[in-house]
Amino acid sequence: MGFMDKVRGQFIDIVEFLDDTRDTIVWRFPRQGNEIKMGAQLVVREGQVAVFVDEGQIADVFTPGTYELTTENIPILSTLKGWKYGFSSPFKAEVYFVGTRQYTDLKWGTQNPFAVRDAEFGLVRLRAFGTYALRVTDPATLLRQLVGTDPDFVTGEVAEFLRQVIVEAVTTALAGAGIPMLDLAANQGEISKKLVGTLSASLAEYGIALPRFVIENISVPPEVEEALDKRSRMGIVGDLGAYTQFQAATALEAAANNPGAAGSGAGMVIGMGLGQAAAGAVAGAGQAPAAGAGAAPPPLPGAQWYVAIDGQQAGPFAVASLPEKVASGRMGADTLVWRDGMAAWQPAAQVPDLASLFAATPPPLPPQA
Repeated sequence: MGFMDKVRGQFIDIVEFLDDTRDTIVWRFPRQGNEIKMGAQLVVREGQVAVFVDEGQIADVFTPGTYELTTENIPILSTLKGWKYGFSSPFKAEVYFVGTRQYTDLKWGTQNPFAVRDAEFGLVRLRAFGTYALRVTDPATLLRQLVGTDPDFVTGEVAEFLRQVIVEAVTTALAGAGIPMLDLAANQGEISKKLVGTLSASLAEYGIALPRFVIENISVPPEVEEALDKRSRMGIVGDLGAYTQFQAATALEAAANNPGAAGSGAGMVIGMGLGQAAAGAVAGAGQAPAAGAGAAPPPLPGAQWYVAIDGQQAGPFAVASLPEKVASGRMGADTLVWRDGMAAWQPAAQVPDLASLFAATPPPLPPQA
């Protein structure tokens, strides 16, 4: 290497930044003691600006394009250096390349739940998370407020600061929106749009803005979710009497598939009776149905009895018709019966009102000689 080659090696001829990352916001050109040659080429690509700094003071800012560095196109730096006349010797200056594109898919979220007042549920704790995009709007201000002399400033260095600003704004927006908790999901998009302007205004003093902000989810603690699920199920059930009958039928089906537990005919009859008793109690607690088309006729006068005949519920029967069933053998002392007011099915002989149907009868005569 000749002497002139060594001399030329001390001077920088091209100043540029080829960004091969997705998160570098500010990158300082590595001068490493070398001097920038007057007349050197400055290449600023789309999505970048170049900021010249002289002894800690911001001088010229270059937008995308290719420039030949002379005292004419770096007027502020020329003034700071005291170049009153056309001066062509090399000079020293720090050059920062600042990305002005959008940095997308940045995450935010609330580490702890925050409390809001809901008209329906009272005090409720919420969590929220989502994404946002970052863009530099004032490179000089960004260097002064956040970057300083950092030679490689990336999104991760500002992420926690932005998360704190975002969480404060989201908490304030949701607490003051006056939107019922169950309607927040339907209004996430509208709230996000309002927060774009609010956040960009609060971050303007740092030279950055959030052109895109998205609330992906607003959730409640697990115990609140469980309570809401129960409430939803009750709303789906609707008619509690019908639900009770359905539960009784489900229990009977399970018992039929498991004879060892309750698969006998008597167990099935008792289970059916208990289900109908519960349904009858619920129906009796409400108001009588209004008269109209399809209304059931009122019961006949006198006690109405239901009888388990051949494993099936039969009836209702008037008490006067029961002796005939006893005489025909269709109803015996152990036959299960039920009427309104009884807690459960009972054997007929154990019911005081029916015990007289099974009066003692003499035994058969002994064989005659």
